Amino acid sequence: MDQRSDAAGTPAATSGHPGAQAGPLGGDSEASWSDPVSAEGVFLGRRSVPGSGTALLAQLLLALICGGYATGAALGWGSEKLALFMGDFGLSLAALIAAVSCFLYARVRGGPFRPAWLLFSFSSAMAAGGNAVWGWYEFVLGRPVPSPSLADLFFLCFAPPAIVGLLVLAKRPVSRAGWLCLALDSWLIGGSLLTLSWSLALARTTRVSGESVTQAALSLAYPLLDIVLVSMVLALHFRRSTGSRSAVNTAIAALALTVLCDALFTSPLMRETYRSGQLLDAGWFAGSLLLAYAPWGVRRTPESVPQPRPSRQSRPSGHPIAGSLAAITPYLAAAVCTLGILYNVIEGRQVDRVVVLTGCTVVLALVVRQGIMLIDNIALTHELAQKENHFRSLVQGSSDVIMIAAPSGILRYVSPAASGVYGREAEDLVGAELASIIHPDDLGRVVHEVRRFLAAPPSEEPTTRIECRFRSGTGDWLNVESTVNRHQGGLIFNSRDVTERVRLQAQLQHNAEHDPLTDLPNRALFTERVRQALSGRRTTDAGTAVLFIDLDGFKAVNDRLGHQAGDELLILAAHRLQESVRAGDTAARLGGDEFAALVLGDGGTDRRAREYQVHEIADRLRLKLSQPYRIDGNDVRVAASIGVAFAEPGTTPTDLMRNADLAMYRAKAGGKDRVELYAPQMQADVVRRTELAARLRTALHDGEFALLHQPVVHLATGRVSSVAAQARWRSAQGILFTPAEFLRVTDDSDRTAELARWLLEEAVAQAAERARKGHPVPVAVRLPARRLLDRSMPLGSIEALLTRHGLASGDLVIELADTDPRASLDELERRLVALRRLGVRIALDGFGSGYAAINALRRLPVDVLKLDRGLVEGVVESARLHKITAGLLRIAGDLGLQSVADGVDVPEQVLALRAMGCTHGQGMAFSGPLDEYRLRRALVGGAYTLPGGGAVRPVLTGSALPVRNPRQPVTDRIPRPLDPLK
Repeated sequence: MDQRSDAAGTPAATSGHPGAQAGPLGGDSEASWSDPVSAEGVFLGRRSVPGSGTALLAQLLLALICGGYATGAALGWGSEKLALFMGDFGLSLAALIAAVSCFLYARVRGGPFRPAWLLFSFSSAMAAGGNAVWGWYEFVLGRPVPSPSLADLFFLCFAPPAIVGLLVLAKRPVSRAGWLCLALDSWLIGGSLLTLSWSLALARTTRVSGESVTQAALSLAYPLLDIVLVSMVLALHFRRSTGSRSAVNTAIAALALTVLCDALFTSPLMRETYRSGQLLDAGWFAGSLLLAYAPWGVRRTPESVPQPRPSRQSRPSGHPIAGSLAAITPYLAAAVCTLGILYNVIEGRQVDRVVVLTGCTVVLALVVRQGIMLIDNIALTHELAQKENHFRSLVQGSSDVIMIAAPSGILRYVSPAASGVYGREAEDLVGAELASIIHPDDLGRVVHEVRRFLAAPPSEEPTTRIECRFRSGTGDWLNVESTVNRHQGGLIFNSRDVTERVRLQAQLQHNAEHDPLTDLPNRALFTERVRQALSGRRTTDAGTAVLFIDLDGFKAVNDRLGHQAGDELLILAAHRLQESVRAGDTAARLGGDEFAALVLGDGGTDRRAREYQVHEIADRLRLKLSQPYRIDGNDVRVAASIGVAFAEPGTTPTDLMRNADLAMYRAKAGGKDRVELYAPQMQADVVRRTELAARLRTALHDGEFALLHQPVVHLATGRVSSVAAQARWRSAQGILFTPAEFLRVTDDSDRTAELARWLLEEAVAQAAERARKGHPVPVAVRLPARRLLDRSMPLGSIEALLTRHGLASGDLVIELADTDPRASLDELERRLVALRRLGVRIALDGFGSGYAAINALRRLPVDVLKLDRGLVEGVVESARLHKITAGLLRIAGDLGLQSVADGVDVPEQVLALRAMGCTHGQGMAFSGPLDEYRLRRALVGGAYTLPGGGAVRPVLTGSALPVRNPRQPVTDRIPRPLDPLK
């Protein structure tokens, strides 16, 4: 027998031997070992965690080291000296490695469980010290270890820190009853083990003759500490706190191996034949290395790799088994205690008092524990009943309907709220099939969603939401939204009535897609219908057409009868449009007085016939929309301009609607109240006008505008009485544009105002320069009425302009280009009166072209009447125009106003106008617009030759139109004309 067993009974078999330093049952603070992980989750985790190859290499190395030690121990190490060395110092080295490993891990990782790993390190260090002392006596000194010795102190200091470390790692009870149950469980396990160990071996150890009290106490201390350690391990096994599951399992394996070796060593047969370096030491050696490996060798998932939460189906079956073992542990302990007593009876021994005492205390602890559990169960039952009543009241009082459906689709439970929501009693629904209350059109979709939901992993999709229609007790269909959960192979439906919400959503959707006034589809819905038509089965059908419709004269209805009448007109027009299209076509209001219609093609192949048919439809629609509307007892008439565009292969909805819009504007520009088909040239014209308008924005700043002057000639003498300023734009491409051309392409009022200011200032500046050079002649500048009313051109600016350039106010004539009906005649009259007080003369341009000119003549202070070009062009050929022009000239003469005929291009017109009493003329019969050099030559030349014996180029005096005093009588007025800005 080994010297250690002779000296101290069984110290080597107890915690004093390296095997007694079994690793701590616990783990670090970073992993969980209480939650089970599915096999799939473990597999995926291993593949995705970096460093798994290093962990596998460490495991192989550990297995090789432990296997090599076991092989050497089985072969006796080859010599007795080597066997003693490996049996003592080898175990000491393994325990020292475990101590260093746990210490380093505690320093590196830290966390709330750092004290536990420090205690395990201290415990392993004590075991290493004890084995080193044993090796010093056995191997170095070659004599038995004295008893007691320093080694006993080391061995005895191993178990207490290990026990405290287990308590640190354990999940602490939250109540006093929990702490009491933990103490009772520990005593039940420890007492039963003590009873069994005392009956088998410890009783004999206390009766060994020749032992002192100290030796007997040491002999009992080691196994008792082992019993306490094992008791704590078993009691705390089911109370593990958050930590590394693999680390704790590895530590448990190390502890189990150590306890197994201790149990083998305590048997009489093994104790009598044991010597250091034998195979039993391999178990203790492996236990120490497993403890050293436990905190480091575990593969941990990085924080960036989420662990899959195990589903209910994938949870391992060990979880309920573990709970069952925890529940029957007290009974197993009592059974072990009973076996210890029966062993003494069967062997015919006298029952030891220690066995009786420990057995009684175990039974008492079991009774107390059962009492605590009974009280706890009563409290839990009461709490469970309260919660059940609470949740029952919640379910019964909820406005949502809760239904439980079996896997077959049969309803097993329906909450009482069904009577209020569905109008059907819950008892009538229980036992019915769920499919029987679902709308047939929704049933397929519901079944598909349920099957998809059941096939999905519960961890990824715990619930789903289904919206369908349920049959109510009155036979109506209710829109119901249900939240679906899994329940014991079936489904739980938490349903609520959302019929009002669905109706509100439908109403909001309708309002978002329809015009609020006419209830026709709006632009957004019309665009979507066009897109659907172009993306359908007839994408190449050229018969599909879009009609854009604009009501001509609608603004006048608004101005004359009010907006309410205008709205009524739009409603009536929308009804006519809706009645005129087919059932499959779409009529829409795009905004204002603009409407549209989508006419779907009929699939025919004759393109020309289809275009003719759509044109006939558009023309009939135009006639119908142009019929009188009866509004507030009045017959209101408007016309309709319609643009038609046909779908072509590859045409987008945006292009098709744009083409119809272009055709509609061409119809308006062509005289209104007509139908115009889109042609590609329309788009080219738009592009040209757009480019021209873009260049016009920078033309003034780039110096591309020039000022020309056209002479105004006295028809009696041929002298130049004034000049009309006209702007010309010579673009960068060398194209010369007249005002009529470049003003038509821009809608930029700011740009037009800037051009008017430039024209006025440039004309005044050049007129002043000519006067200084000896060619004084009045200049006429054409300005629209809205520019005279513009705040950006105040009265003081014109006066300051004349003063700055030194031009006499009588040498400036303002031609009133138009009289917009929307402009305030009162304000315009005040502005013109103020200009006349400065000495500026006023000419009314375009006289004879409409009612607005007659009204302006009646109210505005005018010095000169300028006949419209349209009258002058037909004065020779048309007797009707001849009479009209003669009458207008008589009116001018009766009012004492000068008259200027615009557009006098041929000698016959000169003769006719002079015979009618027209005083001045302007046109190609005398001269076209001249630049500054040619104008000065014309002024130096004197007078133009007039047909019919007029003067032959007399000398120009430069004062053909004298300045009139504002207080001068009307009979003394001598008006001075100027040319409009064309």
